[in-house]
Amino acid sequence: MEDINRIKSISLWVFIVPFVAVNACLILITQFHSLFPNQEDVILNTIPYFDGGTSISRTARVFPTYWIFKPAMFLTSYLLIKYWIWNKNIIHHFQSEAKNIKKIIFFGIGSAILLTIHSIFLGVKFDYDLYKLFRRAVMLLFIVFEIVAQAYLVFTLYKIKDKIHNYINFKFLIAKRILVTLLIVAAIISIPIISLEGNKAFKHALEWDYFFGVIFFYCLTFFMWKKTN
Repeated sequence: MEDINRIKSISLWVFIVPFVAVNACLILITQFHSLFPNQEDVILNTIPYFDGGTSISRTARVFPTYWIFKPAMFLTSYLLIKYWIWNKNIIHHFQSEAKNIKKIIFFGIGSAILLTIHSIFLGVKFDYDLYKLFRRAVMLLFIVFEIVAQAYLVFTLYKIKDKIHNYINFKFLIAKRILVTLLIVAAIISIPIISLEGNKAFKHALEWDYFFGVIFFYCLTFFMWKKTN
């Protein structure tokens, strides 16, 4: 199936584009301070995956880093839409009456739309509590939609695993199941902590690590599907 080859290709880019963009913003803002006209924007050396020294939005919402982050997120949103549509086509090919396909499309494409909205408003400053709540809600919904879409996809692929066993490396489907489970468990455990004031370092480190976990799902997709003729 041609859609399998498309999924292999696009899934790798869904991982590479946001990963490179976010870490490029981090490197610029921590190492190349002269590029920033407002020196208050610069950040001293930190590895936020471990020390939680800054948030993703803090590195990406200022000039010139938003010129990297925003186009990359718009491209990622487009790739996500194509990714979920091609997954729908593959599932329909093997099981035309899959029960969860509408949920996969709703949450998958919904996450792409939410990522676009988040990117548009990132760096736009309004000193209103309602606006700040809106931005946080969009980011939270993006994460929820992504995890739900990924969980439904893994569950559906498991249901048709006997039909697709010649097309996948099953160990990577298992890895995707483990990854999604860990993301769900981590979210449940972290809710009481992130809902409290303070704990900024923990929240920032969780944000970076969770971001990597969410996009690593797509890297596993590349290795899961076998290339077809």
